[in-house]
Amino acid sequence: MQTKFLLEKVGYEVSVPGNSARHVILSDVDMDVPAGQIFTIAGPSGSGKSSLLFLLNLLRDPTSGVICLDGKNMAKMNVLEVRRRIGIVFQKPFMFKGSVRENLLVGPKLKGEESRYNPEELLEMMGLDQGLMEQEAILLSGGEQQRVSLARSLANEPDILLLDEVTSALDAESAYLVEKLIKALCEEKGITVVWITHDMEQLMRVGDRSLLLIDGQVAFTGTNEALKSQYFHSEGEMSIEPFVGGRV
Repeated sequence: MQTKFLLEKVGYEVSVPGNSARHVILSDVDMDVPAGQIFTIAGPSGSGKSSLLFLLNLLRDPTSGVICLDGKNMAKMNVLEVRRRIGIVFQKPFMFKGSVRENLLVGPKLKGEESRYNPEELLEMMGLDQGLMEQEAILLSGGEQQRVSLARSLANEPDILLLDEVTSALDAESAYLVEKLIKALCEEKGITVVWITHDMEQLMRVGDRSLLLIDGQVAFTGTNEALKSQYFHSEGEMSIEPFVGGRV
C-alpha cells in the first residue's frame, strides 16, 4: 500500500510572548497516511489537531522531525506546487467577496485552467440549490458557506483533501451527504483525505485509519478495526476515557 504522508518524530513549538520558554504543540508525532484512504484525527481541544493539519499543507513548519509527501521531504518541496495538490477546508469557512459562482471559480482562474467540474455540478454535489449561484457568498448561512468552501476546494481537483471539522456546522442530513461524497471521491478518484473530527461516531463511519492526539502526543494510531477493539465495549458503546478523560 502506497504511503501519501509519512511523519517521523515531528514536533512543533511556538514562542511565548514575553517569555523565553517555548510552548510545545506537537511532540514526536509518527503518522502514516495511506494513499486513497480517509485518515481521521481526533482529540480534545488544544491537542494540536489543527496545527498538525497546517504542517501537512506547509502553512507551518515543523520544529523537529521529517514530513514526507510521496516519499519526498516536504521541507525541500516547492510550496506552491504542494498547495496546488492539496485542498484544505477549515472549520470556519472563509468566503471571498462576490457571488457563489465567483467563489467557485477562484482556484481555476488562479491556475489559468478549467476545472473538470462546472459551478452547477459543484453545487449539486454539495446538495445546494442552484438559486444560490449568483447570491453574495458572505450572505449565506454558516452551513451553506461550509459546503461552498468544500466545493471551491474540489474545483481545484486536488489529489489530497485536508478537512478540519467540516461537518460541525451542518445538520445531520447535510453532514451525511458530505460524508458520502468524500467517501465516493476516495473510492472513485483515489483522493487521499485527512479529516479532523470531534465526532467519534463519524470517525468510525468514515475513517479507514485514525490517529488520536492528547496534549500534542499520539495516544493511538492504526486501523479503525484496531481502534474499535481497543476502545469499544462489548455492548457497542465507545469508551475513550483512558484516552482523553472524556474531553473529546
